[in-house]
Amino acid sequence: MSDRIDQGSDVEKHQDITWEQVREEANRDESWQHSLTLWQSLRIYKTAVFWSVIASCCIIMEAYDTLLLGSLFGLPAFKQHFGVNAGGKVGYQITAAWQAGLGQGANIGSLMGVFLGAFLVDKFGYKYSIIGNLIFIAPIIALVTFAPNLGALLAGEILCGIPWGVFSTLAEAYASEICPQTLRGYLTIFVNLCWVMGHFIGAGILRAANDITGQWSYRMPFAVQWVWIPLLVPVLIFAPEAPYWLVRKGKIDEAEKTVRRIAPAADQGRVREIVSSMVRTNQVEKDVMAGTTFADCFKGPNRRRTEISCIVWSTQILCGLQFANYSTYFFEQAGLETTYAFDMTIGLYAAAFIGTCLSWTLLTYFGRRQIWLTGLSCLVVGQILIGVLSIVADKGHTGARWAQAGLMIGWLFTYDMTVGPLAYAIVGETSSTRLRNKTVGLARASYNLFSICFGVLMPYMLNPTKWNWAGKTGFFWAGIGFICLVWAYFRLPELRNRSFLEADIMFARNVPARKFRTYVIEENADENVRLATSGDSAL
Repeated sequence: MSDRIDQGSDVEKHQDITWEQVREEANRDESWQHSLTLWQSLRIYKTAVFWSVIASCCIIMEAYDTLLLGSLFGLPAFKQHFGVNAGGKVGYQITAAWQAGLGQGANIGSLMGVFLGAFLVDKFGYKYSIIGNLIFIAPIIALVTFAPNLGALLAGEILCGIPWGVFSTLAEAYASEICPQTLRGYLTIFVNLCWVMGHFIGAGILRAANDITGQWSYRMPFAVQWVWIPLLVPVLIFAPEAPYWLVRKGKIDEAEKTVRRIAPAADQGRVREIVSSMVRTNQVEKDVMAGTTFADCFKGPNRRRTEISCIVWSTQILCGLQFANYSTYFFEQAGLETTYAFDMTIGLYAAAFIGTCLSWTLLTYFGRRQIWLTGLSCLVVGQILIGVLSIVADKGHTGARWAQAGLMIGWLFTYDMTVGPLAYAIVGETSSTRLRNKTVGLARASYNLFSICFGVLMPYMLNPTKWNWAGKTGFFWAGIGFICLVWAYFRLPELRNRSFLEADIMFARNVPARKFRTYVIEENADENVRLATSGDSAL
């Protein structure tokens, strides 16, 4: 490497500064960042927190719709308009095939959106990618609201899924890049809280829709999605671009201006050090990992980072989240009246909201790995108990049906206190800065693929005209969740209180997962890793 910053001919030069000066400033910032308390970080980076929260609110739209269709399958007017009469006590039902197709339409679109999002961020940055997709989704909402048949509804869901896929990757990456390491876990977890809020709002809207007669009982919930666009777009116009993105583009002066804006309480010298730390991290990743394509996510140290990100996010589905997404329908099939089923769903997501808020407390005192392993263990046991209660309920014990519903609430509370929110923090901290959009995109794509596969199976598991497993589905999810638990024990590292640079060094050195928490990084470790990678010296 040259003794000056290697930024290429097309890059804005911040100033004529040697690499040694950058490293000295970056070292000072590294020490300062580690010394910050939570409240100091909130005071200094209060503007960054605000913009991270605003960008994350885009996720509420996707979460709202994820709950919407699974719950509309239990709405009488929706079933009568789009369903077929199965006769007897079963009455009108959306066929399992259409339930599967409609339930996964948005996931199919989202799968395309996560890859589109990576391209858009590379080209236009976070801010304009988010705004553009918010505008794009407005006319598509009209299609799902006034869909005359199931085919049109499916087309609208697929098209809606594309911008939702973009939001699902951009919000996570933006939150990770705009805030300091002290706040990174809390603000990536807020993305999960937005999911919960979307579900909670959806449950409340659907409960109100149950009292409406006619087609507007299901059209109104779709139309509510328009509300977010005029609320978010005018605000996001003034949002700052992520400073890491500006550094990657060589716009160092703009990066400094942005840091001064998002950390208004930091003095001028400190701002320079913050940006120098970003420059060093970017340069070390260029030396160690070189490329920034999707293929590079599967090369060298990034292969392991991609594995962790993909499996962690997929575990959200693999531990049984699809079960919770069909909560209203499940409650109905468990024997509860439609009104009570919607009431239980509202209680379900109220518990999820409280659980996610409590996860911030856990994050303060415990490591990511410890929370993950403990939470996932509890979720596996919870699914087994739901299955056992289903067997008891089949023998005529009415109380077992209510116990199943209550246990489902307890299960989602535990999920949203542990595995649900922690996945966002882990993925945001594991991915490298230069490949963050693509790694997050691949992780989200993995989530969506499993969501599609099991989402297709879920209606068959629950539908009384098909497999009719009801609560015994818990046994299925418990088995898969246990496999994820074994993987996590051997492969999930601890990145609490670690900077992006420290993570780069440990992954480059292939440190075992169970040693990440105690691993000591020596002075000049970045230079040693760079030289070792280039073959100039050995570690």
